[in-house]
Amino acid sequence: MGSRGVLFAIDDEDAERLQVASGDDDAVMEVIEEIEETWDTANLAETDKAWDAIHRALTDGALDWDNGTYPLNHVILGGLGLMRGDDYIAVLKSPDQVRDVATAVAAIDETAMADRYSTNVPRDYAPEYGDVDRGYTAEWFERVRSLFLSAAASGRWVLFTVDQ
Repeated sequence: MGSRGVLFAIDDEDAERLQVASGDDDAVMEVIEEIEETWDTANLAETDKAWDAIHRALTDGALDWDNGTYPLNHVILGGLGLMRGDDYIAVLKSPDQVRDVATAVAAIDETAMADRYSTNVPRDYAPEYGDVDRGYTAEWFERVRSLFLSAAASGRWVLFTVDQ
């Protein structure tokens, strides 16, 4: 089943390889597959399907590349678009962006995320909209928040990927 997002906190070497490969989807996928193969659980955060609602809750409710305001719009879809197709999305955030995001999300706990969901996520974004989805989104966001705090502390890049 697709649409399950993952954020990886990666080192400078992997980030450089991704940037060099940018523009060549096959080359980008080759690097991403190598990153995925290591499955470094200390440096990744799965989002399941909550990535969509997380992005909407942290921005203006739309699912667009540049909507909302920086740095919250860089948690999921903002950053260097390595692949932005119908089948696969890969977006890279620099260490400076990761630090900015970490500072912004540090104050957003599960309750604040649930409130943002209720305020920003449109009721028709998905059939799952409602109390259960709000809790699901807030729970998965906690993993994302922790990853950004950790990645910022260690000066890492963050790569968001999702297959559609």
